[in-house]
Amino acid sequence: MKLLILTGMSGAGKHTAFKILEDFGYRCVDNLPVELLKSFVELNHRNGTEDDLVAVGIDVRGGDSIELLRQVLPELEADGMEFEILFLDAEDVVLVKRYKETRRSHPLSGAESIYAGISEERERIQFLREKANYIVDTSHLLTRELRAELQKIFIDRDDYKNLFVTVMSFGFKYGIPQDADLVFDVRFLPNPYYIAELRPMTGNDEEIQNFVMQNEDGPEFADKLEEMIRFLIPRYIDEGKNQLVICFGCTGGKHRSVTMANELYNRLKDSATYGIRVEHRDIDKDAKRGK
Repeated sequence: MKLLILTGMSGAGKHTAFKILEDFGYRCVDNLPVELLKSFVELNHRNGTEDDLVAVGIDVRGGDSIELLRQVLPELEADGMEFEILFLDAEDVVLVKRYKETRRSHPLSGAESIYAGISEERERIQFLREKANYIVDTSHLLTRELRAELQKIFIDRDDYKNLFVTVMSFGFKYGIPQDADLVFDVRFLPNPYYIAELRPMTGNDEEIQNFVMQNEDGPEFADKLEEMIRFLIPRYIDEGKNQLVICFGCTGGKHRSVTMANELYNRLKDSATYGIRVEHRDIDKDAKRGK
């Protein structure tokens, strides 16, 4: 039997992950009482086969009993029961937003704020995060992107390094993204805004990409940036970083920043050691504002 323990922050997407794992052939049991974990594992090990895939969800919904995992997990290892731990995480501000959107209360918040519940939860399950084989930060992941990450881990069995890279474009007039790790100002590149026929287009259009990259500054900047990012990523992985947000900013977030974000994404997207996505935060804002 191959046992996976799915845990992590409430609101980080464990319910969605269970559905994906079921599609992958896992038999899933959510919110299993910790007191029953050893018996459950022994029963499945005795009655199942080596190829059986079983996923068990354990988190703070079980109350104080989650502390028992500090004792139970070493006992499973001592008994020769192999298992892996998948920990789903997300930024606090994202978790709060998700709770507000669903109008649900955090299991530990009680009469206090959602932030208070999240803070307490992080303290309680930090030992699981430290023991986890895989940490997936879902802050910027769509469901299909989470599926791709889980497939990479559990189906393709790639050498997963727990890092997900988001390449994002934005407009300075709308503010720098709060979760940015690296910010690059590309307003030094030629601006298609001043060409009437190009102005309505975006950096997703070939005409804009050709215009922005038409001089030596564009390709040279992209080459040097790619070299630097490829240098940094393995060092971030070694540091234990699991989320890297690389941002490109121009005035409106529609032309130059989109072009460079796409350029870097296309250069890095074939890596098997980390996940990557591209996001254009402000690409449609001028159109929505009638500008």
